[in-house]
Amino acid sequence: MRPDTEAVDVDEPLAVDVPPAPHDASGERVPTRDLAALAPAARPARRWTPRRVVATPAALDHPHGRRIAARVEALGIEVERLRTNRLTGVRGETERETYARAKATLAIVVSPPSRRKLQPIAPSADWRFDLAEGCPAHCQYCYLAGSLSGPPVTRVYADLDGILAGLADYAGRGTVTSRSAERAEEGTTFEASCYTDPLALEHLTGSWRRAVEHFAAWEAPVQLRWTTKYADVDTFVGLPHAGRTRVRFSVNAAPVSTRMEGGTATVPDRLAALRRLALDGYPVGLTIAPIMPLPDWPEHYGALLDHVATAVAGVPGLDLTAELITHRFTPGSKEVLLGWYPRTRLEMDEESRRRKYGKFGAVKYVYPREVMTELRTWFERELAARVPACRILYWT
Repeated sequence: MRPDTEAVDVDEPLAVDVPPAPHDASGERVPTRDLAALAPAARPARRWTPRRVVATPAALDHPHGRRIAARVEALGIEVERLRTNRLTGVRGETERETYARAKATLAIVVSPPSRRKLQPIAPSADWRFDLAEGCPAHCQYCYLAGSLSGPPVTRVYADLDGILAGLADYAGRGTVTSRSAERAEEGTTFEASCYTDPLALEHLTGSWRRAVEHFAAWEAPVQLRWTTKYADVDTFVGLPHAGRTRVRFSVNAAPVSTRMEGGTATVPDRLAALRRLALDGYPVGLTIAPIMPLPDWPEHYGALLDHVATAVAGVPGLDLTAELITHRFTPGSKEVLLGWYPRTRLEMDEESRRRKYGKFGAVKYVYPREVMTELRTWFERELAARVPACRILYWT
């Protein structure tokens, strides 16, 4: 066994403990390493099956921790009971081996205290809370690349009941929707997918189903929000939700979704899932991200919007929103991504971008103003024309 200095402390948060702006990798303080040639080949979407599942002693003290362990074992996967909160056997002889082992590992843990103190998450929602950290998908533009530290072991939180109970202290205190004339009808909004993809993990945890039920029973102007690139919504259809959960599906033009989003559901499958939830009365949404001015981009994004229009046609009482997010990167995230995906066609040329500084002083590279204006004008016009029922929440 390697010494403890080579172990991973699974009680430490995976993401850097600063409140990030959504999808911009700002605030990253992560040492980068050469991870060349680690990216797996794109594969058909399926339920993630971790190769190794571990649970800390503290996690198994919680009823939900034991429920997660039971769900995993019912799938025929052994749950390794750790003696301490330190996980060994993740770090390999090479960075390639470490990455591969970590990406295939699920840890059932208790959320760190820093995660239970909520942070604002403008412009998406009033507050961010976490039920897990880490994602099994392989998106070549991954926004977490500049925000995560250490081997990317996916952590799911066992103290679900305490996390949900603690949300009440934040109701009515936000500044994004709670005090916005344009979005006041959403009430106090809570984002639950900042550092993970709920549908990638729901079959293993059941955490987001329980969150939907919690918000449905919460007699207050509140809303649960989460976004996904998956389509497995079976356990949410028919679930009492009281219209207090908005599920958004992250979608993109075909050249992006088919080449840069390994291991996720196809966009047609995501839109079919969106329709199923909308027909079940859920407020739904589109997260169109990251928007890129690809060759012939109006044609490709036009086709995407036409597919959206078909997916929502005839849905009674449709409540559909869109969040429009352009591609951006930081020096740190670029280095990590080029290590993970050395053959990527993702454009990350600083010379063709405009330098911008994030809230915490981190530099990021965005498209020039004229490109941003062209993109924004097109999306606002075409969404209104092709999907008139959709209202845009923000552009960034």
